[in-house]
Amino acid sequence: MHTHAEDVIQWRRHLHRNPELSHLENNTTDFLVRILTEHGLNPQRLPSTGATVDIGPAHAPLVAFRGDIDALPLTEATGLDYSSEIPGVMHACGHDIHATIVLGLMCALADYVHREGEAALPVRVRGIFQPAEEVMDGGAIDVVAAGALHEVQQIFAVHCEPKLRVGQIGVRTGAITSASDVVEIILRGPGGHTSRPHLTADLVHAAGQVVTQLPALLTRRVDPRSGTVMAFGAINGGATFNAIPQEVRIRGTFRTAQVGVWRQGEDFLRELVGQIVAPTGAELEIRYTKGVPPVINDDVCTALMAQAVKDVDPVALKEAPQSSGGEDFSWYLEHVPGSMARLGSWSGTGAKPDLHQPDIVFDERCLTVGIRLFAGVIDQYRAEI
Repeated sequence: MHTHAEDVIQWRRHLHRNPELSHLENNTTDFLVRILTEHGLNPQRLPSTGATVDIGPAHAPLVAFRGDIDALPLTEATGLDYSSEIPGVMHACGHDIHATIVLGLMCALADYVHREGEAALPVRVRGIFQPAEEVMDGGAIDVVAAGALHEVQQIFAVHCEPKLRVGQIGVRTGAITSASDVVEIILRGPGGHTSRPHLTADLVHAAGQVVTQLPALLTRRVDPRSGTVMAFGAINGGATFNAIPQEVRIRGTFRTAQVGVWRQGEDFLRELVGQIVAPTGAELEIRYTKGVPPVINDDVCTALMAQAVKDVDPVALKEAPQSSGGEDFSWYLEHVPGSMARLGSWSGTGAKPDLHQPDIVFDERCLTVGIRLFAGVIDQYRAEI
């Protein structure tokens, strides 16, 4: 890493300057494939965008590392000299860093195998460069369908954490993220004059009942230890102060850290919203879009990550909090055990930024930390042998 740290930084900056939206990561894929090929590897393109690449003894256990590659529809406001050159598109979630860490890992392993021979690796390693993490029809499902988990026994990932100082790694057994579903509630009625609400269905009143009562009722129907959160982000309806509208739309998210609650969430919501709206006389339509399940970290895989951190710096190991955010790494864990860690990316000075913001800046020193973490996980298998 001392020898190639500048190369790694330049790879990341190239990706940052040239972000691409979900399912459109063609140039990103071309770049990753080119660098991997230049290091003597044989990457395989996925059916749309993204790629996988393997290295190591053919009959050894197969361990995978995932890096997501898509960006967000944001206009960058960091002022960095390597800011996005694509209008309205930005890497504001650290996917350029995640992808570069897996890229750096695979290139480092290629150099290592070139010197020491393939048998020197204790496991076979697969790098997965996954498209479309940021959208509801996420790329993880397509990657799994394409066979990227074939023979994989365990899988690992990191996510940039701007609340942790660079050099620190946050791990957690069990749920580290939440399921995230989108809920749209549509209320309809004949409309009317605000002086005579008793002669119509007052949709604004009905919407108020939904947004206040639904989250409260969920706390009495769902185990409070499940980390279940119902919150609304948009209410649209009406055009003037003295007319009751004919339609009001409410949009929000349903999030939970328990898979069982997630699987029942739609039924809960349909039942409760129906009960809330019934007395108002409004017609009701609910459009429920399933998102991703929670990321449930396997205890053994998390222990491997934790030990890899402690082998380098015991003080760097932190306990990560459970987040209400969603992450489609969870789809891999429906098939094989694995673990995602939080990668400290705050410089240690100034305010701690938040993800998905146009002015977020990640400390690039986290790149080498992430690569060493993944290499340390591979070393744990050597220790087991």
